[in-house]
Amino acid sequence: MAGERSDEIVVVGGGVVGLTTAVVLAERGRRVRVWTRDAVEATTSAVAGALWWPYRIEPVALAREWALRSLEMYEELAARPEPAGVRMVEGVLGETRLDEVDGWLAGRVPELRAATAGEYAGTGVHARLPLIDMPAHLPWLRQRFVAAGGVVEARTVSSFAEADAPVVVNCTGLAARELVPDPSVRPVRGQLVVVENPGIDTWIVTTDAAGEYAYLFPQPGGLVLGGTAEEDAWSSEPDPATAEAIVRRCAALRPEITGARVLEHRVGLRPTRPAVRLDREALPDGRLLVHNYGHGGAGVTVAWGCAEEAARLVGG
Repeated sequence: MAGERSDEIVVVGGGVVGLTTAVVLAERGRRVRVWTRDAVEATTSAVAGALWWPYRIEPVALAREWALRSLEMYEELAARPEPAGVRMVEGVLGETRLDEVDGWLAGRVPELRAATAGEYAGTGVHARLPLIDMPAHLPWLRQRFVAAGGVVEARTVSSFAEADAPVVVNCTGLAARELVPDPSVRPVRGQLVVVENPGIDTWIVTTDAAGEYAYLFPQPGGLVLGGTAEEDAWSSEPDPATAEAIVRRCAALRPEITGARVLEHRVGLRPTRPAVRLDREALPDGRLLVHNYGHGGAGVTVAWGCAEEAARLVGG
């Protein structure tokens, strides 16, 4: 077995970070298998919003590089005719002044300017950003990976020693808390409500006076409303009162949402860490282990940049 697979890489984790990392490695000619506990449609990534925006992620300097590289990739994917689940969509970051947006984004983010009164009632910043439809994007990533010669296997891993390859890449997200083990990995619970879209074609992200999030993302499957950021909350069951509050906050931004038919409730546990872990270490038996986890709610935003850095650490 070891002899047959002496040049293989096992990527553990089938969310957006794991699949994107696997794609980069496979397209560079490496033999790659993805081991995932859940089908890609059942991962935390599958319930993400998912708007490209460098939000609450450390280390800041590296996260900027990873985010900008990912922005390039999403812009390219949005321009392709193939259905990658990526669109460039206009919207407003509410309760934010233009001078509060980091200068490194100026000149790089399309249509970055102060929002007009017609676009947003308060102070906001307008931009055109990648909006990723995760139920479409994750299967597309998997298909691209398989087309490059990769293999996806349903495996639950209790130890990296189980991976029968000389290189293992850890993209396990929240599971890294037990698997590494790394107690600094903590869940930040996010709850979303998907409703029938009453005709909204722009996104809004804002925070109200009480510090509660309100955001709405027009996706092909409906209007995604959010959200929450509950630290150290492990429940994956939707809470009805929370769902009602989410709809109420979003309807305050766009009254036409009031009474929209609810299509789906979603809950995801963001794998948060004080800083992303992207480094390499030797396993006890001398094999190489590359870590790529702890992205919190910014996994989509930095996925391609982190994947390329992980590939560099692998030596691919």
